[in-house]
Amino acid sequence: MKNTTITFDLDDGSEALFEVLEETKINGVNYLLVVSAEDNEDEALILREDKLDENEIVYIPVEDEQELQAISKVFLELVDDISFE
Repeated sequence: MKNTTITFDLDDGSEALFEVLEETKINGVNYLLVVSAEDNEDEALILREDKLDENEIVYIPVEDEQELQAISKVFLELVDDISFE
């Protein structure tokens, strides 16, 4: 999935495009490092894959501070030109 563009359906009915910079699996959980494909911002998001059922997967932004710090360290090792604030 790396270096691909994915579309997310937002709660308000609109769509957002994101470019996947990197992905990793930690403790059986898939994580994506993405940036907006529509904006020229350098802001990256880390998304966690959650399976709702066999046929439906959702990606949720990681908001838990401990989880975010741990996953950020992994992505920093995988990607040279990304910085997290």
